[in-house]
Amino acid sequence: MRKLLLLALVGLGAQLVDGSLGMAYGVTSTTLLLAIGTNPAAASATVHLAEIGTTLVSGASHWRFGNVDWKVVAKIGIPGAIGAFAGATFLSNLSTDTAAPLMSIILLVLGLYVLIRFTTFGLPKGRLGKPLRKRFLGPLGLVAGFVDSTGGGGWGPVGTPAILASGRLEPRKTIGSIDTSEFLVAIAASIGFIVGIGSEGVNYTWVLALLLGGIIAAPIAAWLVRHIPPRVLGSAVGGVIILTNTRTLLRSDWIDASNGVRYTFYAVIYAVWAAAIVYSVQQYRKNRAEDEQIIAESETAEPVH
Repeated sequence: MRKLLLLALVGLGAQLVDGSLGMAYGVTSTTLLLAIGTNPAAASATVHLAEIGTTLVSGASHWRFGNVDWKVVAKIGIPGAIGAFAGATFLSNLSTDTAAPLMSIILLVLGLYVLIRFTTFGLPKGRLGKPLRKRFLGPLGLVAGFVDSTGGGGWGPVGTPAILASGRLEPRKTIGSIDTSEFLVAIAASIGFIVGIGSEGVNYTWVLALLLGGIIAAPIAAWLVRHIPPRVLGSAVGGVIILTNTRTLLRSDWIDASNGVRYTFYAVIYAVWAAAIVYSVQQYRKNRAEDEQIIAESETAEPVH
């Protein structure tokens, strides 16, 4: 009973972060399942089965608060589902130990860009509102979906920073669209796992516990995204990306840093991250009218093809 309560709380906390910042549900939940001895394929399968429900509720909540760009959902969600199915089907024969650090370096660079871009300059003024094309979203969805299945999480960490870095979609719609399209990814990954490993190792009581926690948190997270200033949201997302991928790199075989080194890095990142958010809040207050005008213009602009 204690384990089920812990899983429900993890599901609640993970979905609250995921729905607010566009990432972390899969990574957080999978990490816990691996820590209690679940094999990687079963852990990822359990999380993705729970995500079918959490992403459905999350997507509906984001739609309710106007956080979804349905064109982006379609363009990235379908390729993402294909990548997720492939990753799930072949997980037992694949190792991402080597690829994970390389992916973390790429994501770390994107995270730094997002943090600096939104903290220093605020909302992008030149490209915001311009359409995100299939030739960008298609490959991104394939890679993100594949990484998500093989690593137990990755749809948000790969998709969110890439779209934010493009400067074409405001943070709340980036997060809402990524969360909504993840429903397709979760279904495809779950089917892939059923094909690949069947139901062996999947504890459906654990799935239900994660699901219940996530369902409770999803509407709260969508409401937060709707009301947090875009500049502040961008800084917050950038910090999560940097912290997550720095942790992956420091713990990888490439570096294998000691506890002292890791904690020093974490302390510096937390300090810089907090300062960035404070600065973003201050700048938002000074330039609130301008930011609101940029968003309004991007929502009413005619699509550019």
